Amino acid sequence: MKYIVTLNGKNYEVDVTETEEAIVTNISDAVTPVAPAVPITTAPVQAAPVIAGNGTQIKSPMPGTILKVNASQGQKVNEGDVLFILEAMKMENEIVASASGTVSQILVTKGQTVETDAVLAVIG
Repeated sequence: MKYIVTLNGKNYEVDVTETEEAIVTNISDAVTPVAPAVPITTAPVQAAPVIAGNGTQIKSPMPGTILKVNASQGQKVNEGDVLFILEAMKMENEIVASASGTVSQILVTKGQTVETDAVLAVIG
């Protein structure tokens, strides 16, 4: 069987003879160019949010999408209050305040995708 293999951007035609083990019998430059199967695209890179001041950081425990933001900047919250609903693996997870205080920053918005340990809010 003949295969076209791309190595370091160069295409090679490879002849393989089928036996109990695959044995390469011939390698030569490919005569037909091979187009990539999937076009390469890059997603826009978002700048990391700037965390101002000191306080308790509320972080995402896992990657997911913010479904709901239940707090706003300047709002007083108690330890255990649900600040965000995070969808991860088709489950809704409550992200709660780990300390009582005033929300000094909200760093995410509804619909935003976050990674593990992303800072969602700061309680001062």
